[in-house]
Amino acid sequence: MKTTTTILAASLALALTACTNNDTKTAQSNVSEVIENINNDDLYEVHAEGRLYVFDDKATYNEFLSVGETSFRQTFIGSGPHGQTVVFGMTSKDKKKHFSQIAGYNLYHGTLPAAADFYGEARLENRIYVFDSIDDMKAVREVGEASLRYTDIGSGPKGETVVYVLRSDNKKVKPVALIEEFKKRNNI
Repeated sequence: MKTTTTILAASLALALTACTNNDTKTAQSNVSEVIENINNDDLYEVHAEGRLYVFDDKATYNEFLSVGETSFRQTFIGSGPHGQTVVFGMTSKDKKKHFSQIAGYNLYHGTLPAAADFYGEARLENRIYVFDSIDDMKAVREVGEASLRYTDIGSGPKGETVVYVLRSDNKKVKPVALIEEFKKRNNI
């Protein structure tokens, strides 16, 4: 929460610095929009066919899982951790924005800190990895595996193995809250 507050404070300072006395009301309106529209609480990835698909919107992610494509996307050839093409799935609202203004792009690159209650999913090698930390998600993206995990074979929406990624501070406890969140988000 502290990092989100820091970003919001920085956004406010930038907006107010950029305006004159006559534009203060407009700047405050812009900052309010930034605060309302911050989307740093979830991120979804699909690793398939040498590509890494990244989504910050659950509906767009679900659409991709259903049809294998997204209506709107921004593609970066060879920019993935192992030279894969990275495809950022976007909403129709996002298509008018520069890619650097997309939450998923910024979460992926670390320029937008994740919310304290962050949730992430990555589909990799017929497994679903579930995260409550953006740093853990980045590590699995780089390495391809989680060193600390709780594995639930066959519990995914289509019988996939679900891997709940743990850390040294929670490795001895069943991730009950994360399991419930996964079930809720996947209607299980």
